Amino acid sequence: MPERVRLTVDGRGIPADADATVAAALGNAGVDAWRTSVSGEKRGALCAMGICFECRVTVDGEAHRRACLERVRDGMAVATGGSPPPPSRVAHSPSSILAERVQAEVAVVGAGPAGIAAACRAAESGAPTIVLDDGLAAGGQIHRHRPGTEPPPAARAWHARLARSGARVLSGVSVVDAAPDGDGFFLSAERGDRALAVRARRVVIATGARELFLPFPGWTLPGVMGAGGAQALWKSGASLAGRTVVVGGSGPLLLPAASSLAKAGARVALVAEQAGYGAVASFAAGLVRTPAKILEALRYGLAGASYRAGSWIAEARGDGALASVVVTDGRARREIRCDLAAVGWGLVGNLELARLLGCRLDAGGVAVDSGQETSVAGVFAAGEPCGVAGLEAAVAEGQIAGLAAAGRADEARSAPLAAARAKARRFGVRLERAFALREELRALAAPDTIVCRCEDVRLDAVAGSAGPREAKLVSRAGMGACQGRVCGPALRFLFGWESDTVRPPVGPARLGHLAATE
Repeated sequence: MPERVRLTVDGRGIPADADATVAAALGNAGVDAWRTSVSGEKRGALCAMGICFECRVTVDGEAHRRACLERVRDGMAVATGGSPPPPSRVAHSPSSILAERVQAEVAVVGAGPAGIAAACRAAESGAPTIVLDDGLAAGGQIHRHRPGTEPPPAARAWHARLARSGARVLSGVSVVDAAPDGDGFFLSAERGDRALAVRARRVVIATGARELFLPFPGWTLPGVMGAGGAQALWKSGASLAGRTVVVGGSGPLLLPAASSLAKAGARVALVAEQAGYGAVASFAAGLVRTPAKILEALRYGLAGASYRAGSWIAEARGDGALASVVVTDGRARREIRCDLAAVGWGLVGNLELARLLGCRLDAGGVAVDSGQETSVAGVFAAGEPCGVAGLEAAVAEGQIAGLAAAGRADEARSAPLAAARAKARRFGVRLERAFALREELRALAAPDTIVCRCEDVRLDAVAGSAGPREAKLVSRAGMGACQGRVCGPALRFLFGWESDTVRPPVGPARLGHLAATE
């Protein structure tokens, strides 16, 4: 059994597992609303992966800490929105600002499957390698696990290899700036309450992907969160015993999400897939060419829930918290009682760092050559930033990028690795075609539906804008804490807008930290 600790939430003492996140502890204590939005709405977790900033709380007197990225500590004091903050325990002396300056031959940003594979091959090739990851433990979202616990069985061989490789892994690190620096690159990062300055000859971008969220009436209610977000919350220590869940959205990730929620004790009432039965059946038939995918699908199953293709969640209802959702197939609507809706419409690559470094993008993500090198010499990319294609693509591309970054270009371009990458990318193409989002979803949001959650911007405030820049000028859409990571892809889907700027820092950062790493 995990060690137990005790923390206070808004003055109330609650117990928690020592390896759990604050987000999981809050959920287990029945606290679903964690902050108050700029217009006074109660908000809870959305992504549970550090992207959306909806789970901000005050921890030991320090405001705006992301509950999903904070590990509980004995005696920790947490204040949610609207409650007075506890006394500060945060040190502010100048000596505490700069943690360290690090030099490496290869810096890998991200410790998901692509980042781990890249770090292993680079370090095994003799290149001093450092891995920077914003999670509490290496593994990324697909292999998320609590610190100090075993990673999932499918990931253990790679984790053991990483431990033997000699690569240095730093968790809890958010890279907020990157730029060319002489014959290499400079990365500015935050690690907890300290700054980190990294200089590397070459960089591998393995920043993974995030969920695509589409606005619909009621989607800001506490209890409505991402499908992957709900799964991540469970993996970080949350119990969902006794809760009723509707899983909706699009893509094969809905099945493992439903399975995880059932394991967490929830009753999964429905899995609603927006793609039609024909598209889903065609995709499933294509798995005959990849039997491992069939076994994976069978392993997840439906957790006893009904599965309905050609259906989607059109509305969430409740007074201050989720009470039900409305599901439609475009013809009929029916209301389903639930207190958790896990809704994800697919994945979008995390491209902010690549764009900041000036890497060329194509329709599917970062453009790379046969060695996974981007248009910027010395910068490589692997996995979902190159286009969403799944685990096998990430592992193959990570190995290629790691070898090439370590100067072993011939081995990076070997036939087995090239074949594995090509096969995985073909799977990605089938995935994209089968689960393409239907046109009806563009009409989900009503004029008064919030589209930018950080700034509480309604659809009717941006609908007449010519693009994202004008939308920012008239409404502040995309200018909140998440810096457009949630509303940007949604507005791209709704209006065809492409983000026109990227500036450092690419994530919220303390001014003192930015100054300390210059």
